Formats: sequence, C-alpha cells, structure tokens
Amino acid sequence: MDSIILLFLCLLVGFVLQRAKNFPANSHQVLNQFVIYISLPALALFYIPKIEISSKLLFPLGIAWLGFLFSFLFFSVLGSYFKWSRKLVGCLILMGGLGNTAFVGFPVIEALYGKEGMETAIIVDQPGTFVVMATLGIIVASLYSRGTPNPKEIVSKILLFPPFLAFFAALLMNVLDADFNENLQLVFQRLGSTVTPIALVAVGLQIKIQEKSRHWNFLVLGLFFKLMITPAFFYVLYKIIFNGNGIETDVAILESAMAPMITASIIASNYGLKPKLSSMMIGIGIPLSFITLAFWYWVLITF
Repeated sequence: MDSIILLFLCLLVGFVLQRAKNFPANSHQVLNQFVIYISLPALALFYIPKIEISSKLLFPLGIAWLGFLFSFLFFSVLGSYFKWSRKLVGCLILMGGLGNTAFVGFPVIEALYGKEGMETAIIVDQPGTFVVMATLGIIVASLYSRGTPNPKEIVSKILLFPPFLAFFAALLMNVLDADFNENLQLVFQRLGSTVTPIALVAVGLQIKIQEKSRHWNFLVLGLFFKLMITPAFFYVLYKIIFNGNGIETDVAILESAMAPMITASIIASNYGLKPKLSSMMIGIGIPLSFITLAFWYWVLITF
C-alpha cells in the first residue's frame, strides 16, 4: 500500500512544483537524466545477476517483446492510414508498447500473488520491459524523432545508452554465475529505488491537463490500447490459444495490463515525441489503471 501512496504523492508533488516560482523550469530534464544515468543502471545491476534462466521465462518475456511489436504494428498502421505525424506515432508506440511493470506492477503483483508472483513480475520487467525499452524503445525514438538516422547512429545510441550498458554487464555476470558483494548490492538497490519517486516527480512537473487540448483523442486511444486491448490480446493468446495456466501465466497477463511505463515517457520527452501527451498518459493512466487492473484480475480468477 505504501508503494501505491508513493506513486500518487510524487505525481502530486511534481504537479505542485510547477507553480513554485523558485523551482527551475527545466527541472524535469535534470531529473530525467538522473534516472537514465544512475537509477536505471543500478536497478539492472541489482536484479539481473539474480535471475534464473529457464523455460518459465517464455510467457513473461513475451509480454514485453510481443507487446511492443503489437503496439508498433497497431499505431504504425493507424498512423499511416490517418496521416498522423511521425512524432505522434512514435509517442503512441512507446507509451502503448511499454508497460509500468515495475513501479506499479511490483506492488500490485506482490499484493495479489505474494513472493511467488514477484518472481514472475521481475522476469517480465528486467529481461523483458527493461531490455525492450533500452533497445527497441531507443530505435523507435530515434526513427520517429528527427527523420531517419542512419543505422550507425541508432546502434551507437543503443550501445551508449547507460541502462543498456548496465544490462549487458549484469547479463554477463548472470551467465558467469557471479554477483557483486553484499555492500555493492545494497548500494545498487538503494540507487535503483530512486527511480519511482524521481521519475514520477519529473512526470508531475510536465503534466498540464488542458480541457481543450488536441491530445485528448489520442490520449483516450493510447490508454484504451494499453489498458484494455493489450491484455485482451495476451489473454486470448496465452489462455485460449496456448492453453496456459498457473501463476506465471496469470501474472504475465496482469502485467500486460499495467499503465504506460514512466521511463517511456522520459524517452519520449528527451526525443521530442509529444512530451505533453506522454506525460498526460502517465498522469491519467496510472490512477485509471487501478480500475482496469481490478477488472482483469476478476477475469483471471473467474474464467
């Protein structure tokens, strides 16, 4: 419960600080950079060396990778048909394809499924959502931001993206069955725990809800896709087509129903992909997701 209170409190703090005269106007940019260069790499270095690689990873991993591909196809087709701008399409792909599988997902899954559910949630988030964000997310952000960068530039952005470097190092340690000493693990854990408050305050600083905003139609479409269409897609795929059952399948499907990823909003903002829209999708999507998550949990325990 304390994690959920933290989510709303940090969003509110950021929103209030917009009106603080002595608070720098570009504060959200500084906070975003802290998350990307320090918090996210620390999170990878703490969790990934501890993940046990097995066939149980397939369904949880599919949530991130298939979900992002689904979002890419869905919004690319719509964007081409309706002649939307590249920046709008890129924003919707990122926000619709990357879920908040950690900062909303972890407390929700722990409350509903306990420690056993958390084992699956970590798999969905770290080798799944986290890696998709650091690779495919950066590719999409690069392609849709300012024209079409050459392949060398895209590869360079991925390889030099701090969370990706940390992931690669942590993955190597996992393969070698190695981990940091307890003191360093504690340091990485504490630094990683700063992602939620700092990222949410940064999002709150950018939320500007305007009743006459031209983003409302796209906001509704993006959130409907993320909160309803995506989990429905995975429910049919995992439960009906592949006949999946058990806690791994249920947790994976519920994780697919999480609100848009906070870091996806940061990337969209940094690449100029409709930052106002991405911030609104976080600010409205997180509280709204608690209603839609209750619906999907009911579906999972009933059918």
